[in-house]
Amino acid sequence: MLLTQVLSILGFACYAASLTLIQTEWQLSNFESGFLASSFFIGYLLIVPIATTLTDKIDTRQVYLSGGLLASIGLFGMGYCSTGLHDAWIYLMLHGAGVSATYMPGLKIISDRVKMGEVTRHISFYTAFFGIGAASSYFVSGLFIQHFGWREAFLMTATGPALAGILAWMGTKRPPEEKSFFQIHFELKDAFPIERWKKVLEVKEAMGYMLGYSAHSLELFASRSWLVAFFTYCATSATPGNTFPMTATLIATLINLIGVPASILGNEMALRIGRHRWVYWVMIGSAISGVCLGASVHLHWSIILAVALVHSVFIMADSATLTAGLVISVPQDIKGAAMGLHSLLGFGGGLLGPAIFGAVLDISRAWGHAGWLPAYASIVVWGLLFVFYTQFSFWKSKRKNLSP
Repeated sequence: MLLTQVLSILGFACYAASLTLIQTEWQLSNFESGFLASSFFIGYLLIVPIATTLTDKIDTRQVYLSGGLLASIGLFGMGYCSTGLHDAWIYLMLHGAGVSATYMPGLKIISDRVKMGEVTRHISFYTAFFGIGAASSYFVSGLFIQHFGWREAFLMTATGPALAGILAWMGTKRPPEEKSFFQIHFELKDAFPIERWKKVLEVKEAMGYMLGYSAHSLELFASRSWLVAFFTYCATSATPGNTFPMTATLIATLINLIGVPASILGNEMALRIGRHRWVYWVMIGSAISGVCLGASVHLHWSIILAVALVHSVFIMADSATLTAGLVISVPQDIKGAAMGLHSLLGFGGGLLGPAIFGAVLDISRAWGHAGWLPAYASIVVWGLLFVFYTQFSFWKSKRKNLSP
């Protein structure tokens, strides 16, 4: 399942890696470019309630396989058929819809089968491997774009999600209690299980983790969507003697890889000092380092890279903690619905992040500024608001015992 996690998002960073090329070719504004990045999350949000609800009813492997095939179709369409903003967002939306039927369902495949040991460690490894998948996507996409072009990069990475679906199907067994899709009765209201979501929202602990995941995802996916463009700008505006030693996509690869141990070790730290306290400090650190990164545009490349690595560590250090906290805080009978709502709220933040970042870039440049500092500030502020809000609401009663 860790391998399927990597393969399922092989095309995840393909648009981010080709953003500047597509923006120039189609003459898009920063907001339009950010909207295309957000289109992935539109598809994700449309399908994730259905996909996660189905995991409570049928063989989860069927959901995963369907998602992998749909994600591949979206990537193929983007590479072969897209002609501009008016249709590209549809293909990126299909890609996001497919990924939504692999990420949380894949997590449920693991959580339903792990019966011994510390389940949060399994969850932390799975969520951390998203970072490996994203790093692989940046690296592979960068190579394909450099040697073949951005359209061919989409076509080649389209094989990843389909292979992930096949591997999940063949590499895991169906639990005897799970039914086939053709053995269940599914209605439209099952896609949005309002009553089950109400039960989830009654668990204040779970609600806190979901709000935190929303703020986390907004910052994470905005940063990942614009990371290559940011380093491309830094490299092109650098003074003589301040040449970057590697390409922007390779830098993005390294930055995403550093997030993998940060996520795993972050969960271990949370087990020792308490999840709430850890999330608070990580979000504060992420906000500070994000603002510093936006302000470092014209500094030496080594300083920019160092700040970017620190920011990546802080972004990912609470990722597994938030998801694992949600999983262990809700009863088994509503776990699938809880994971669906968690993903819905989290990737809802991911939907807003890239577009907010691009819009702030456009506005600030119209005022004569480089724009990167206010753009980064616009995505890190949400974590600070979450810290402030939870101090006086959801987790207020936990102050004396910060570990759930």
